[in-house]
Amino acid sequence: MPPIFYTFFVPALFVWLWSTGFIGGKFGLPYAEPFTMLLIRMLLTLIPLGILALVLKARWPGWRGAGHLAVTGILVHGFYLGGVFYAIDQGMSAGVVSLLVGLQPLVTALAAVIFLKESVSVRQWIGLALGLLGVALVLTEKLGAPSTEVGIPPHTLIWALLALLGISLGTVYQKRHGTSVDLISGTMIQYAAAGTLFAIGAFTLETREVQWTLEFKLALGWLVFGLSVSAILILMWLIRRGAASQVASLFYLVPPVTALEAYLLFGERLGPLAIAGGLVAITGVALVTVKAPERAGKTATR
Repeated sequence: MPPIFYTFFVPALFVWLWSTGFIGGKFGLPYAEPFTMLLIRMLLTLIPLGILALVLKARWPGWRGAGHLAVTGILVHGFYLGGVFYAIDQGMSAGVVSLLVGLQPLVTALAAVIFLKESVSVRQWIGLALGLLGVALVLTEKLGAPSTEVGIPPHTLIWALLALLGISLGTVYQKRHGTSVDLISGTMIQYAAAGTLFAIGAFTLETREVQWTLEFKLALGWLVFGLSVSAILILMWLIRRGAASQVASLFYLVPPVTALEAYLLFGERLGPLAIAGGLVAITGVALVTVKAPERAGKTATR
């Protein structure tokens, strides 16, 4: 494959797919409770992954590797999806949730430095700071818009922060313990672990009632095949190829893309401050992900 396929097309596809998860959640949650919807999503996702595992003769890890994958699944899928869906279900807009969890690259970069001893250059730190500034600008307009709730209920903020910590720590944990496993079997184990968490939540906290409307079925179908299968496999592949802090920086692009989708689908205003914030965030992503040219005469060894 040409280099542009890895440096532009795959990351761009991932950002778009990931952004639609917030939109799909907003479409589907009126018809099912969060843990119930996520449990159904996990169970349905295991079916196509199981078929792929049989066809591709996926390799399965030992018990220790499966344990690491289960932890990753609980963090990346359980805490993250559970936090996002509950925040949306209890009154936080999809756009605001995406902006809050969009802070994930900074948290992941800090965690990667602490736990993985990854080196982050000054240039990359500047990029991360610009990304944070861009998210803040978009968030400022969202919260200040007349059609947006200014007061964020504290309990929804807790759910959003739980999602932020889950995806950040899960990305680092995956980079450290799960990069040598088969993508298909590894993802199946992660979903099974997350599904167990969702089952506990659904059977202890919810009524498990579902309205099987056409809108719910379409939203669920997209969340299964577009997000749980396609986007997650791309994410795990990107983590395997790059440093955790660089992969995480892609999440800075999700809030502007989500804001654009919300504008097109729900008529939410995309004002000049949000546009400026998106451009600043994109600049930050470029500084983090695009490698600086090596100086002449510099050897490849350290």
